[in-house]
Amino acid sequence: MLTVSELASQKLRGIMDEEGQPDSSLRIIVVPNPHGGAQYMLSLERDVKADDAVIDAYGVRILVDSDSAPLLAGSEIDYVEGLMRSGFVISNPNFMVEGGGCACGGNCGCGGHGASDEHGDGCDCGESH
Repeated sequence: MLTVSELASQKLRGIMDEEGQPDSSLRIIVVPNPHGGAQYMLSLERDVKADDAVIDAYGVRILVDSDSAPLLAGSEIDYVEGLMRSGFVISNPNFMVEGGGCACGGNCGCGGHGASDEHGDGCDCGESH
């Protein structure tokens, strides 16, 4: 359903430790928007709900509710570090914009600093930690 890179898992673990919640899980909720993209809501939670899919990503537990699970099918979460942006990147094939680019669901800089392509297009789905 969802893959998480080892580097992204390490960064998530660091955030959980910084927040004083090392035993928490990361909950991902996907909300489609009317323009073909999606918004991602991320939170740290301790409790697993009955309808949650639970994904073990290198020791980090990811929770996905039953409504969001099909919207995340085939997605990848990675962490990128660079001069122009650093942050979590969610590549979601379910929300790619026709002709390439980003619909806040495909190759966005979630958690980054102004993710964009070479033409300055693109979008930033969140703020840096």
